[in-house]
Amino acid sequence: MPNRLADEQSPYLRQHKNNPVDWYPWGEEAFAKAHEEDNPIFLSIGYSTCHWCHVMERESFEDETVAQVLNDGFVPIKVDREERPDVDSIYMDVCQMMRGQGGWPLTVLLTPERKPFFAATYLPKEGRFQQTGLMDLLPRVRKLWQNDREKLLEDAEEVTDLLRRSTEEEGGGDAPGPSLLSDAARQLSRQFDRTHGGFGSAPKFPAPHNLLFLLRHWHRTGEERALDMVTETLDQMRLGGLFDQVGYGFHRYSTDQQWTLPHFEKMLYDQAMHVLAYTEAYQATGEDRYETTAREVIAYVLRDLQAPAGGFYSAEDADSENEAGEMEEGAFYVWSTDAVRDLLDAELADLVIDLYNMHPEGNYQEESTGKRTGKNVLHLDRSLAEEAERRDMDEDGLRERLDTARVALFEARADRPRPGLDDKVLTDWNGLMVAALATAARVFDEPEYEAAARRTAQFLRDEMHDAEGRLLHRYRDGDAGIRATLDDYAFLIWGLLELYETTFEPQWLRAARDHMEACLDRFWDAERGGFYRTPDDGEALIVRPKDANDGAMPSGNSVQLMNLLRLARFTGRTEFEDTAAALSRWAGPNARSRPTGFTALLMGLDWALGSPREVVVAGDQDADDTQALLQVLRETYSPTTVSLHRPPGDAPDIADLAPFTAAQTPRDGQAAAYVCQNFQCEAPTTDPDRLRGQVRE
Repeated sequence: MPNRLADEQSPYLRQHKNNPVDWYPWGEEAFAKAHEEDNPIFLSIGYSTCHWCHVMERESFEDETVAQVLNDGFVPIKVDREERPDVDSIYMDVCQMMRGQGGWPLTVLLTPERKPFFAATYLPKEGRFQQTGLMDLLPRVRKLWQNDREKLLEDAEEVTDLLRRSTEEEGGGDAPGPSLLSDAARQLSRQFDRTHGGFGSAPKFPAPHNLLFLLRHWHRTGEERALDMVTETLDQMRLGGLFDQVGYGFHRYSTDQQWTLPHFEKMLYDQAMHVLAYTEAYQATGEDRYETTAREVIAYVLRDLQAPAGGFYSAEDADSENEAGEMEEGAFYVWSTDAVRDLLDAELADLVIDLYNMHPEGNYQEESTGKRTGKNVLHLDRSLAEEAERRDMDEDGLRERLDTARVALFEARADRPRPGLDDKVLTDWNGLMVAALATAARVFDEPEYEAAARRTAQFLRDEMHDAEGRLLHRYRDGDAGIRATLDDYAFLIWGLLELYETTFEPQWLRAARDHMEACLDRFWDAERGGFYRTPDDGEALIVRPKDANDGAMPSGNSVQLMNLLRLARFTGRTEFEDTAAALSRWAGPNARSRPTGFTALLMGLDWALGSPREVVVAGDQDADDTQALLQVLRETYSPTTVSLHRPPGDAPDIADLAPFTAAQTPRDGQAAAYVCQNFQCEAPTTDPDRLRGQVRE
């Protein structure tokens, strides 16, 4: 019989509905049972595309023996970290405090009051080497709970107290200055892998916000080293197995230092961040290969992640069925040399096998066993231009031949069982995708991307609010629910601001302003500064989390710093800038202690310490002279510029949102650009070349 998780919307929870474990979803029913039975809580947090979550389920949660121990002595609770990032963030902090590292699946033992006394990540059923097994841990904890509970309760109080103190830290002092930006750039330079690009060793995570920060640092300071780190990393990631060479899109991270062997899950937020990084790199360098990669990633998202009802699905799994019908990580993506030879003519097969580093014994080894599987992850050692020269071939001819092979492999791969799809739609990740699509639409002059961004924003506006107008977090199967967290507001506002600059439709700027005001009302800490992750009327958790450090994505506070600064320039409301300054003062001490953990926050600081600029283009948006001025803004990399459009007429809608635009009108019947910087405005110009010089100064 299915357990209680069968009634949940989360694909991750529903994956566990047939476990013999008597799972509860996070909620009052489970907490009441823990109090009534006087049992500790076994909290398991994961997500639907998590490979090691699947492993732990198969080993332990589908096992009757483990289930009996859990059901008899604990209250088992399952949480989807993507549905409840607030709960996940608290107990992930616990795991990092206790273990020095975190990850998923996350396993935490709690008192009935939800206070933690043990935390770990993946645990096997039986202990092996130095790793504790569930069947060792659970009976031991049960015995301690019955006979020596005071020790566990003391540990739980101590950990909870540490959590509270960390969230209530006073910000203060002066706002960070330019030296912090230089410190972050220097530390990234020391961590940079000069051979393979990226930062650190294995496992290697893309962290596109590091690259976006370095692009801004290069733009502000002229330090070529910063730009070199960006371009080398982007090039190596695109060549490697981290990128799906057949179907496009980026996998989650690389298990090795060379970007060749990926962890195969594909997340929506990763695709969005990669699109932003490659698009901005194209704008900064003019190199076509970055536009090509951004377009390839968007092609994957529009093809495989677009939800019919609107918005985009969350992720695709790392695991799928292999030829034997068994679940295997990467089975959908890897190839044997024999399979390639069966599909392609001999000459083309030889080219593909050689170029993509394929071997009869395979180049891929399964992460959990370390054994070669006879399968290959396709990856390149060098660019096609370099390969063409090395082989004395025409580059366009080589590209055409490889694309012929790619299409054949893609069509054959379509017959394989697909990885599992997490088909929930999340406001924060979709807001980030709106930002990526709108930015790419503007830079590449691509109407299809603009339409997709507008369609997603419309879906979020129409479907992701409750009857009171409150923003919601999750949509699935016609049901929207779960009150929004800080990240939902932050990423949605980011997307709406980018969409306004792409379409110049005032409705999107108005929506961004309104959501910012709602977020300030419910999430802002007026005493210390910074935004809490949860609203002031949200669920009473053991702490109210608040942080600014970045993870796989920028933090909500980091994004809100930039949003506040941009909104101040879009609207002329200096109180937004005052709030941004208070946010930076609160986050400053932690950012100073570890600058590379706050690079998204430092993007906002770079803006504030640079020369922010507003450009208002006045004229008929469809007219050639207006488009000529707007084209200058689209093609110029100027990350500290906001652009507005002021149509002709006495009372345009934009003047309600940005009153300073009311007097900025066309000049002598021609479209004109008004450039303001450092709180002073230059004379309007109708000349695109003059505008180009002003923006590039």
